[in-house]
Amino acid sequence: MASQQGGGGGERREGGREGGRDGEQKDKKRKESILDLSKYLDKAIRVKFSGGREASGILKGFDQLLNLVLDNTIEYLRDPDDPYKLTEDTKERGLVVCRGTAVVLICPMDGCEAIANPFVQQET
Repeated sequence: MASQQGGGGGERREGGREGGRDGEQKDKKRKESILDLSKYLDKAIRVKFSGGREASGILKGFDQLLNLVLDNTIEYLRDPDDPYKLTEDTKERGLVVCRGTAVVLICPMDGCEAIANPFVQQET
């Protein structure tokens, strides 16, 4: 009889209700994206990635994990001797999906200009 009670206890379906509560709690704890990139949709942006790669393109889409879809993407190539220095060489990449975990920096291309690093000692 004990085995039948164990089987009968499974019919009690309270676990299903708990699952419903967990679903409600997940909705309450749903994380929102820190950045609102919607104002940059269909505009040119520049993206820096962990590992040193840089690219620019037209932002076509994104999600809360910062995965990006860029169109007309251009990758800026680095100097093989100095990984911190960009060269004049570029490669056209077209339509690209960028993984959000690799994104370090996003900036709009309009109103963006390179400046000298104020923390580097100038050679005299």
